[in-house]
Amino acid sequence: MFARLTMIASGATQSTRKGCFPKDEAPEPSALKRAGAIASSLRRADRVWTSPALAARGTAEALGLDATVEPLLAEQDFGRWAGKGFEEVQAEDPEGMVAWLSDPDAAPHGGESLAAVALRGAALMERLAGEGGHTIALTHAVPIRAAIVHVLGAPLSAVWKIDIEPLSHTEFRSDGRRWVLHASGVVAAAR
Repeated sequence: MFARLTMIASGATQSTRKGCFPKDEAPEPSALKRAGAIASSLRRADRVWTSPALAARGTAEALGLDATVEPLLAEQDFGRWAGKGFEEVQAEDPEGMVAWLSDPDAAPHGGESLAAVALRGAALMERLAGEGGHTIALTHAVPIRAAIVHVLGAPLSAVWKIDIEPLSHTEFRSDGRRWVLHASGVVAAAR
């Protein structure tokens, strides 16, 4: 059974634009406008899912997609770091930052570990491989990075070497037995 998964990174928010750990907030107006401009470039899908986060749901709406919330697509829960800048967290909790960047099982922020995000993503991909068809999934940078390293069989620490731009598309294909990375970082041109 053939399956295709198109993961679309949600539009930029004020927090992400400032280089802060994401918190649950709507996309910036400029991101919504850009999403609307690229909506016509999307291929037909058998199902459209979105993360529960406002950024992903708002992006789906701006793309004109009727999406169903899928909890497995949620952004990593950054706990008490949500909304704070990287440098601020580094100054307040340097040991926590080192642990977070070096140990995928660590959750020094009181939220969710990277390993937990990866497990969610792997479960979603396993389910989709059995269902077949094309799925569009509106989600966030960390779940997309985790999906890429999962498919490549790379160590989870490799997520820190992947950059995911807002509104970029990452495509995966499956023959029902294995997934392959088809394209990553593709940003559809606004028309």
